[in-house]
Amino acid sequence: MLNQAIIEPHIEISGSITKNWTEQAIECYKLNGNCKECSIKKAHYSFDCQMPKVVEILKLVNGEPELD
Repeated sequence: MLNQAIIEPHIEISGSITKNWTEQAIECYKLNGNCKECSIKKAHYSFDCQMPKVVEILKLVNGEPELD
């Protein structure tokens, strides 16, 4: 599976989140993976965000996102 080939084997990312560019993935892309500026980080969720890794997969699978 592409996800497991790119990401360390002990980290699992849902295949559904790597199929299409979402609003959150585009935000992460625009921020160049700068988690300090991310809306998820500012909400103080208790999980480690995997979005920068998802963005890298999306770029490989779908190419760069279309930006407004």
